[in-house]
Amino acid sequence: MDKESYLELLETWNQVGLIAAGAMVLLSLAIFFFYKYRYWNASSFKDKFDLASQSETKAYLNTIYVLAAGVFFLVNTLKTDTVQLHFVWLFIRIFIAFCFATLVGYIGFLIFKYWYPSPLNKKLEMLRYSPRINPNTGNRMKLLSEDEEDAYLDEGMQAEENVFSVDYDVWIDPISGETRIEKYKGHLTALECDRCGFQTLRLVKEEVIQEATELEDGEIQQEYNCSYCNRIKRKEVKISKKLKEDFSNRTMIDDPLRYDKRIQMIKLEIHTKGDAKIFEFQNMDQVQHFVQEFEFEKLEEEA
Repeated sequence: MDKESYLELLETWNQVGLIAAGAMVLLSLAIFFFYKYRYWNASSFKDKFDLASQSETKAYLNTIYVLAAGVFFLVNTLKTDTVQLHFVWLFIRIFIAFCFATLVGYIGFLIFKYWYPSPLNKKLEMLRYSPRINPNTGNRMKLLSEDEEDAYLDEGMQAEENVFSVDYDVWIDPISGETRIEKYKGHLTALECDRCGFQTLRLVKEEVIQEATELEDGEIQQEYNCSYCNRIKRKEVKISKKLKEDFSNRTMIDDPLRYDKRIQMIKLEIHTKGDAKIFEFQNMDQVQHFVQEFEFEKLEEEA
């Protein structure tokens, strides 16, 4: 490629780079403000909670990633005088632009992966427990305690709460008696029962059908039980010969926490490899139930 052709290519390259950089900046702003528009226009605290818990981190990360692409294109338009000297400098500039874009994207990832969950949890807690107003009467509603709300939950809902798969908040208008029930994700994962439709299907037993060896995969039979309709479901799961692990020596302390009436709220923090999960309870009985039902092996698999 002769010098004149290279300079024409470089001029076109710079123009396209500026246009693409501007487009990426506009797209990142569009992603950010579209999410904000959806959040601001959510009709209730519960709708805001659901939107923020499901989409906020993803929307912010997408904003950062698109902005990083804009940085890549923008850097590819700088130092034109140097790049004009030889086409090798063009590849050097591309490499430098890629490094800058990767740095921006990675910093954004670290922020929203490790720092932002804490502010987001505070925001979600505020949305969940902000006082509700009855739209029909304009009265301020009251959030019922765990003991009080059971009178307003059917048996299926109570079963979901008992296995910590779902948590229900019941708000009541003390003047009119109108109630509002809000559904939130619980502390533990439970499957939806294909018979009753409630999230009350949990793993209760595992039986080794074939031991895993260094040469052959093993197989276990898992038994699930629905705490509401008592449905029993079984399935076979392969055990990889490379992932064989013995949990036989693991034990859990019986009743590790003692009930104390002075305690109003308890936070339990469980650390795994590079991650930490925080669970909140209203009394010590809930903590005891949670610890007794918690599947530590499943938590390690997720980690």
